[in-house]
Amino acid sequence: MDAHAALMWHGGQTAAAARLYPAAPRPWLDLSTGISPWAWPVPAIEPHLWSALPSPAALEQLEFAAARVFGMNSTEQIAAVPGSDIAIRLLAKLLPAQRVAIIGHSYAGYRAAWPEARVLPFDKARGADLMVCANPNNPDGAVIEARKLQRLRNIRIVDEAFADAMPEVSMLPHRNGAIVLRSFGKFFGLAGVRLGFVIANKPVIRELRDLLGDWPISGAAIAIGTAAYCDRAWQGLQRHRLTQGSARLAALLSEHGLDDLGGTANFRLCQAADAPGLFTHLCRAGILVRPFANRPDQLRFGLPGTETDWGRLDTALQNWRSAK
Repeated sequence: MDAHAALMWHGGQTAAAARLYPAAPRPWLDLSTGISPWAWPVPAIEPHLWSALPSPAALEQLEFAAARVFGMNSTEQIAAVPGSDIAIRLLAKLLPAQRVAIIGHSYAGYRAAWPEARVLPFDKARGADLMVCANPNNPDGAVIEARKLQRLRNIRIVDEAFADAMPEVSMLPHRNGAIVLRSFGKFFGLAGVRLGFVIANKPVIRELRDLLGDWPISGAAIAIGTAAYCDRAWQGLQRHRLTQGSARLAALLSEHGLDDLGGTANFRLCQAADAPGLFTHLCRAGILVRPFANRPDQLRFGLPGTETDWGRLDTALQNWRSAK
């Protein structure tokens, strides 16, 4: 994949951006992902976790800690996975379907897992054998009411990667057989841990565990995830600052003449008359945001993490407006 295509496929492609814009100031300010800029403070990792095989008992403790946060009382219907992106691809193998519907303009990984799927609005996806959606949606933050998802009879995969800061939208209390995905890295700001969860009925969990094998998660990831999910006070702080940061970002983008199209606590989607030109301008300032090949008039902005980063984005947007 060439550098330009990489920027259109996923966020986080600062190496590709640096190849295209070698004169851009360093370090790059990466606002192209929905990963929180504030990470849970990881303590020192005990040395034996690197040398010993991961403990099945510790893995169960991780799943139980996550289950409690998700409002569940047991681990029979939850499985830890090495990132929700892998879970999506494994579920595509486990759940063969003739008619697959992806709801709306959404995460590129769904198309990679189900290349023959049709992209449809929610109201037209009822006839599909399998329906895949992000809720809240990435990149526009659109939310499908849990009761609407609950009523469907087809196989539903509901990706709640950005629901941790918006628990009111989760369908976990009303799952009714749906398969729900949760991501660790986006909310906790630790995408490199590669950790996620699948919540599903027991037969799906058993098949998924068989595919994953005996050691699906590293010992370090188990320790980090367990401790983080037990830290409820930090989670409350994180929800507050993500929500506040999203509102601040929406106001900043509006102040500079960009139309806010929605978003989540982790990011905002905006529309601009010359979005490709703005993208190039920001890259030349060493700021990477997320463009979309199929929506060339839109850009997604993640949250700056420090006042210096906020100032850098503000200045770049001011310069853009002054040059117009």
